Amino acid sequence: MKPVRILTIAGSDSGGGAGIQADLKTITVLGGFGMSVITALTAQNTLGVHGIHDVPPAFVAAQFDAVASDIGIDAAKTGMLATSEVIRVVAGKIREYGIEKLVVDPVMVAKGGMSLIREEAKKTLIAELVPLAFVLTPNIPEAEVLSQTRIATLADMNNAARIIRNLGARHVVVKGGHLAGDAADLLFDGHEFRTFSAPRIETADTHGTGCTYSAAIATALGRGMDVPEALAAAKRYITEAIRYAWRVGGGHGPTNHLAPLVRPGAGANL
Repeated sequence: MKPVRILTIAGSDSGGGAGIQADLKTITVLGGFGMSVITALTAQNTLGVHGIHDVPPAFVAAQFDAVASDIGIDAAKTGMLATSEVIRVVAGKIREYGIEKLVVDPVMVAKGGMSLIREEAKKTLIAELVPLAFVLTPNIPEAEVLSQTRIATLADMNNAARIIRNLGARHVVVKGGHLAGDAADLLFDGHEFRTFSAPRIETADTHGTGCTYSAAIATALGRGMDVPEALAAAKRYITEAIRYAWRVGGGHGPTNHLAPLVRPGAGANL
């Protein structure tokens, strides 16, 4: 049987809760074959990011070529892309290999507050990568940067989604986890809005949720789901991963990527 080949293009989290590590766990649990292009190394744990080492752009390109030329790619996602040079390389390779099912998670700030992207790289991200996104998944702070608006309500999310889609992404998912009430994510495809909600789970252990969510969406798309189906499946998965989050470390612990396997009845399988 031919595997569903899912590529994650992101930074490495030495603590294992976010980035490449979270993506590969998610892809594997959800039935995909995970591959990686590592864009940066972080010295990181549940308490925060203690250091970042950028991977040279030429080596980012070499990783991409090695994977795409031999194994192939059914869907891909991007995460931490810290510099303009790396963003341009990644965007160029996505165009070169004709990757259509691309989920762009515009990672800007770590859970502990440290910036994961250079200031000048934000403009490059908007100009070079956002227009290539089949699905773009900003959280509230990221959506505020991309839309240049304040977001405090669902109506604000709607407005921001409209503005962001005009930047070129096919589908925009504004994640509402930073607002009060249920965890409601808003999907806008240029024609209609859809909301995907789940009860809020009170926990501090949410490290890597954005990475995990976008990896789940990419895996679902690679398996042939349309965008609303992929969002619904990924929302179920991330909700259960948070519900059964690991209690490790002294800060924001990671989600439990194995929840569908170790918690019978979790109901998060794609």
